[in-house]
Amino acid sequence: MNPIKHIAFIGLGNMGGPMAANLVKQGFTVTAFDLSAPMLDNAVNSGCQKADSAHAAIVGADAVVSMLPSGEAVRTLYLGVHGLLQAMDANTLLIDCSTVAANDARQVIAAAGERGIDALDAPVSGGTAAAAAGTLSFMCGGEAAAVARARPVLDAMGANIFHAGPAGSGQVAKICNNMLLAIQMIGTAEALQLGVDNGMDPAVLSEIMGASSGGNWSLEKYNPYPGVMDGVPASRDYQGGFSVALMLKDLGLAMDTAAGSASSTPLGALAKNLYQLHGGDPINRALDFSSIQNLFRRPVGD
Repeated sequence: MNPIKHIAFIGLGNMGGPMAANLVKQGFTVTAFDLSAPMLDNAVNSGCQKADSAHAAIVGADAVVSMLPSGEAVRTLYLGVHGLLQAMDANTLLIDCSTVAANDARQVIAAAGERGIDALDAPVSGGTAAAAAGTLSFMCGGEAAAVARARPVLDAMGANIFHAGPAGSGQVAKICNNMLLAIQMIGTAEALQLGVDNGMDPAVLSEIMGASSGGNWSLEKYNPYPGVMDGVPASRDYQGGFSVALMLKDLGLAMDTAAGSASSTPLGALAKNLYQLHGGDPINRALDFSSIQNLFRRPVGD
């Protein structure tokens, strides 16, 4: 098949916008669409061509990349008599980077296969900073040939490309990773607060644990305690980053997946409950997931 040069990108939010911009930087022609006019305008400012609809975006595209908020949005975009799959050329490659249920991914990939279209689920890890830097990790589910064909596109947006297995495997890998991340972040916040409550400087404690057996990504790269680390959400009142609402979505997917396979995930269930408690306040739901630290912090004066 001819090399991929022209990409349709659908879904230009906090992750999709910088991903599309990186494709432009790497020399791809990108036609973009989003229901949000401001997000679409930002993509145009980054060098993307503007489309008035998803169907218009895919005209002449060698590949379609989507980054959408839910399984329902993915199914609505691709499936049914008005879905994109009915309008896509058989030589077009479909790369869905949304985080959805594995069964949603399998359904879309199977429908694509019926039309002879190569497709894969390729959810990402790394957050908004990695999306902007082009250093995302992609967890791909689908046929090996489709993953190989997608590599030049994914390499333009990421630093690590994994073939997790058949269709839906990328989604399984993603929800396993994010369930562990939630557990890890909660444990880190709890341990830091225990130290602070007993008179320790959280920066000193972080350095000690980071060089000891308690070291982990949340502690060393995304520290949740305010004032310890520059450039992370905790240093800007937990604004930006990966929201509590999105973590709750992923933890819900993890619990649904666990129920389907009769897997025991007691810590995952506890993590979901704690994030649900923290996210009961709508203000907290919009904050970065590292704001779980506030669940353990004492009010000033206690």
